[in-house]
Amino acid sequence: MFKVMSEFVDGFETMNKIGPSVTIFGSARTKIGHRYYELGKLIANRLVEEGFGIITGGGPGIMEAANKGAFEKGGASIGLNITLPFEQESNKYIDSDKLINFKYFFVRKVMFVKYSQAFVVMPGGFGTLDELFETLTLMQTKKISRVPVILVGSDFWSGMKEWITDIMLGKEKNISARDLDLLPIIDDPDEVVKYISDFYSGEGERNLKPNYEL
Repeated sequence: MFKVMSEFVDGFETMNKIGPSVTIFGSARTKIGHRYYELGKLIANRLVEEGFGIITGGGPGIMEAANKGAFEKGGASIGLNITLPFEQESNKYIDSDKLINFKYFFVRKVMFVKYSQAFVVMPGGFGTLDELFETLTLMQTKKISRVPVILVGSDFWSGMKEWITDIMLGKEKNISARDLDLLPIIDDPDEVVKYISDFYSGEGERNLKPNYEL
């Protein structure tokens, strides 16, 4: 119990100091030079130019690409790393005062959803899907305020969205039609940034602050 409390305290103390930020999720296995690696870096570049910091899971692959994109543009580069028996070591593009190492997945997830003004979800594995659907569930059930969630990589995500539309919504009616609005697929970096900026610049402008409902 005290280890869990300590992780929450360390996380809150560090994350409370950052400004508006966007989380970029994606596979740890994506290699440098892969089109999704380069796309993740470019999206992070553009988001920093728009005034956002970048939060990732702190590891290699697309996470590294996003932190590198933030680092290149001088933006806040935050890494919420998780201790695993394999695969995950923190990447070198995270700001030294913004790297947090977690033992518990659920504490780490709280930091993501509390301190992110948007989520950019790139191709990944079970971990990426877990993070995506937990975020969607929290918004659907109004446990957190709605924020933009953008799927990047239409060739990767389109089949999943079709299944959600045809089976989950159409055949089984396990979700509402409006829930599909939570899952836009956008491949162009400028359009990703525009979608997030438009969300926060409309009538009744939303506050770019942590999600205090958590």
